[in-house]
Amino acid sequence: MNTFLNRVLKETADGSHTLFLPGWDEHYHSLHGAIRESLHIFINEGFNRVAGGFVEGERGAGKSLMVLEVGFGTGLNALLTVERAMDLGVNVNYLALEPYPLTAAEVSRLNLPDKVAGGLLADDFFRMHNAHFGEMTNVRQGFIFGKWKFRLQDAPLPPCVYHLVYHDAFAPQVQPELWGAEVFGKLHRAMVPGGVFTTYSAKGSVKRALRACGFSLSHPAGPPGKREMTRASR
Repeated sequence: MNTFLNRVLKETADGSHTLFLPGWDEHYHSLHGAIRESLHIFINEGFNRVAGGFVEGERGAGKSLMVLEVGFGTGLNALLTVERAMDLGVNVNYLALEPYPLTAAEVSRLNLPDKVAGGLLADDFFRMHNAHFGEMTNVRQGFIFGKWKFRLQDAPLPPCVYHLVYHDAFAPQVQPELWGAEVFGKLHRAMVPGGVFTTYSAKGSVKRALRACGFSLSHPAGPPGKREMTRASR
């Protein structure tokens, strides 16, 4: 049976939903709080750090901050990015890789659009989930979104494009093929100099593989339930 045909809705400690895969004993987000985790790892330690310099150095040229997400999943990271981009006035071009998309029924049961920005971005949330794979969609002014139904290994990523990478694949023990030097090298080539890579994993093998590909690493404190996480720069 396909593991992704049996996803169970769960409520996390901050009241936001996640999904559970019984076949892998794996959750899409931390049970300590899905929104809390995503805000800490991907927004605070990722987007906020890149966007500040981007606003100063490139916004005036009319450019967009280029974001790549490995693992669109519930769409939470993308939704929080829409919210923060609006707050900062940053134009964003966002590409998400998701080979195992949620069904419309699964998306409709998630309470995430009600939990972010007081529900004001619900239309954006559903617009991203309903977007056709392989097409770019204007989610709102200044935020362009696209999805590819590719595994990272197969995605045709152009070189030197992305300012920020959210690496939100399932854990290394579940998807080891997404945490090695081959895929990290691919991401390194796809990022601009100074680009930031952020992920929840702080496993030793992950750090070694990132360093082997030329990344410089730092290890901020993790969200509730995790001692640390990993942030890397190209």
